[in-house]
Amino acid sequence: MNYDYDLFVIGAGSGGVRASRMSSSFGARVAICEDLYMGGTCVNVGCVPKKLYVYASEYSAHFNESEGFGWQSAKATFDWSTLRDNKIAEISRLNGIYDGILANANVDVIKGRGKVVDQHTVEVAGKKYTTERILISVGGWPFVPDIEGKEFVVNSNEVFDLETFPNRIVVVGGGYIAVEFAGIFNGLGSQVTQLYRGDLFLRGFDNEVRDFAAQEIAKKGVDLRFNTDVTSITKQADGTLKIELNDGTSIEADAVLYATGRKPQLANLGLENVNIKLTDSGYIKVNEQFQTSEASIYALGDVTGGMELTPVALEEGMALARGLYNNASWKMDYSNIATTVFCQPNIGTVGMTEEQARAEYPNVVKYRSSFRAMKHTISGSQERTLMKLVVDGDTDKILGVHMVGSDAGEIMQGIAIAIKAGATKSDFDATIGIHPTAAEEFVTMREPVAD
Repeated sequence: MNYDYDLFVIGAGSGGVRASRMSSSFGARVAICEDLYMGGTCVNVGCVPKKLYVYASEYSAHFNESEGFGWQSAKATFDWSTLRDNKIAEISRLNGIYDGILANANVDVIKGRGKVVDQHTVEVAGKKYTTERILISVGGWPFVPDIEGKEFVVNSNEVFDLETFPNRIVVVGGGYIAVEFAGIFNGLGSQVTQLYRGDLFLRGFDNEVRDFAAQEIAKKGVDLRFNTDVTSITKQADGTLKIELNDGTSIEADAVLYATGRKPQLANLGLENVNIKLTDSGYIKVNEQFQTSEASIYALGDVTGGMELTPVALEEGMALARGLYNNASWKMDYSNIATTVFCQPNIGTVGMTEEQARAEYPNVVKYRSSFRAMKHTISGSQERTLMKLVVDGDTDKILGVHMVGSDAGEIMQGIAIAIKAGATKSDFDATIGIHPTAAEEFVTMREPVAD
């Protein structure tokens, strides 16, 4: 059959854009549609604006700490509208870059929500397009549970563009997004309370890292309340919000941010028109080639419920393009993927947690160092850094590396290469450190710890 396209991509996020332009470079005729914003979550309401806000929030500590180094200046003030509007301008610039990338790759960009009509047809804004294959890469959307007063909360998409800066904010959630935004608003000058219904936030991370991070974050002024949840929210006469909690207490705040997870954006996608199976959690079920139960339809990125990381979606998009149109291997290796939580201080991690390692290996050896960074010996800050190696005692292979401290993400990226290459503890020991840096501690830890 003579189709309009070889591949029609629904969703111009990181994975969809990569898959479309690489497929086109391999000779496929490709179209992509998007109804919200070019670049998807990461560029518009995720990694990029979040990191800009993290940078902004760190300046307050820099100003305070500079006095110990001899700097004297008038008290710094923060203007929310300047940050917000500069962020908007930067995101608009990036949206244009994505348009240019696709145009230069000879990918047809169609504005509007794509709807699957059948196995080989997509409808956008009332027009139908035929295609040999369809790729769904629509990502996720913030989930807010049904509570009384839900209409008064903001989600993690909306929080970047608040009209006014909240002097008091409650952040609900225990994942990395909640932890990061608690740090952002704390650094910008808000009085922050973070609520999490579990015993300790950042479930899935190394337990020692979670404990250490909680101590450091609390030190910086975030009011952490675990085993606590919201029962209702009401708006008071003066416009402030009253948040009732399950322990019988209440909090007053200017804003409530819900960062309680994300769900795949499957509404109005037309999945009922084809035979696409979902997982028990409501994500699109795919095989190792990103193929759904409908042979001509593929899916990748956050919509499939895997590791919700931009670099993972990018690599999946590349693998799909190579597999479909360049006769290359489909294989994706999801092991030892490094990640960072941009809380304050940062968390950087790659490989197994200590708990995962002990469950799989009989002889796990742990190396750990906790210290006050050289900078803070005169900055006045009481922030401490944690570094940790998890090693297989039988083979000497490093199973996991974890850090809580300044620039953890930057440091962990380099270490991730070594772990991916199969580095051993002996390799680390034989590496001469860069002095004086915090990172050199990773190659100077010699004595294992018992606990």
